[in-house]
Amino acid sequence: MIPLSDLDRRPVRFPIITVCIIGANALMFLLELNGGEDFIIRWSLIPAKITAGRDYVTILTSMFMHGSILHIAGNMVYFWAFGPEIEDVMGRVRYPVFYLSGGLVASLAQLVVIPFSTVPNLGASGAIAAVMGAFLITFPHDRIRTILFLGWFVTISFIPAIFLIGFWFIIQFFSEFGAIVHKQAGGIAYMAHIGGFVFGMASARLFESRRKKTPRGSRG
Repeated sequence: MIPLSDLDRRPVRFPIITVCIIGANALMFLLELNGGEDFIIRWSLIPAKITAGRDYVTILTSMFMHGSILHIAGNMVYFWAFGPEIEDVMGRVRYPVFYLSGGLVASLAQLVVIPFSTVPNLGASGAIAAVMGAFLITFPHDRIRTILFLGWFVTISFIPAIFLIGFWFIIQFFSEFGAIVHKQAGGIAYMAHIGGFVFGMASARLFESRRKKTPRGSRG
């Protein structure tokens, strides 16, 4: 499933912060391509170094790094599907604070389960998971325009956020459980997804501005 946009809601203001975050991720990816493996090792989060009290800045820089073009493309598509509405609700000051806080909590959650790993961790998915958690709390019944892959058949469907995001979270939860059972230290950082998501759900209301939520209306 690939979410595209909210069918029921149009942001009141242009999502400039969301666009800037996407731009920052794209810029960092270009720097990765230019800098190669040395750049990735230097600026991605390596749990063993954080545990040893070194390279704390990588908790921030790793949020804007990706391992491949498919990795960044997938993350940014998900971010664009849910980010603009949450930015509209939180405002242009609280929203980036929320986003970065979600990424921080996601990284800490991943550190708890693999504190001594030397495998580089990178990606915006923990922070984006926080945005998805906030969306689930704020707009659970909004229909999300989604690409569905049913074998060789591809279609567009409109799925309520509570089912789409809920299904996504269930996959993350059981994937992390499987990783723990099989003692897999590398691969996808499922615990970061879970940590970011739970943070987003728990703090969404705290970050909302007093301004009225975005009104309903079609969004292309």
